[in-house]
Amino acid sequence: MKKLLKKLDKSNMAYFEGVLSIIANLLLFALKYWAGIVTGSIAIMADAWHTLSDSLSSVIVLLGAKFSKKPADKDHPFGHGRADLIAAFVIGIMLLLVAFDFILESYDALKNRESSMFGSLAIYVMIASVILKELLAQFAFWGAKKTESKVLKADAWHHRSDAISSLVILAGIFLGKYFWWIDGVLGLIVALLIGYAAYEIIRDSIYTLLGESPSKDIIDKLKLTCKRCYPENLYPHHFHVHSYGDHNEITFHICLPPEMTIREAHEIVDYIENQIAKEHSYSATLHIDPNDQEHISIDS
Repeated sequence: MKKLLKKLDKSNMAYFEGVLSIIANLLLFALKYWAGIVTGSIAIMADAWHTLSDSLSSVIVLLGAKFSKKPADKDHPFGHGRADLIAAFVIGIMLLLVAFDFILESYDALKNRESSMFGSLAIYVMIASVILKELLAQFAFWGAKKTESKVLKADAWHHRSDAISSLVILAGIFLGKYFWWIDGVLGLIVALLIGYAAYEIIRDSIYTLLGESPSKDIIDKLKLTCKRCYPENLYPHHFHVHSYGDHNEITFHICLPPEMTIREAHEIVDYIENQIAKEHSYSATLHIDPNDQEHISIDS
């Protein structure tokens, strides 16, 4: 099993995680929904629908994996890797909707002074939910780290938010007999937890879709590559990264002597671009500036 997981690439890992999540979430939804009906708990019922939304997000993971794996074509010369980011964005929106629904239901429960009677069934179901959802989250986080997939990371947070909400509800079950309002308050707490997770997922996916600045670590490595490729200081600057899932484009400027021929400059740029592709897996495009005071004074 371990050997199989190690061989999975980004799309196959997403498929595997998505199918596993759908099966586990449908089972948990049935258990929570049953427990919610028996106890009359709004928090448990809402948590059941939250779990069902996990199944929907897993379907999106599968679709994102399918489309992101498609090769480049005439209409999409850089491939379809951003389908992964779009899928993560959709999951974030779904989480926001779930959080908003929790707020409305919890408000109604508090307004109408509704209380719930919890029993051992609710305790067992919520303990099972916490354990299973955290295991799914850990697996998705591991897969996201292995493949650098944002949609897997988003799905991991979806699992984690469900585990946390189940844990909060579990804690509230033991307090339910002392406070009538505990069920409504728990719903609000769960909504805030889910809303924050949604915010982080949407922020990260939009940030990458709009284009991002490379980290200082990446810039330093690229500068080091340039230094090894050409003996003189090229003053690399104006770095920009464009991510397309598995395919990443990076552009930046270098400075070369103004008296250098076009052929000489072309050979230097070609060599640097090939080394960057080999060492850092970036498809690089370099712009040449004349090596004069105006350009070398630029702070890269």
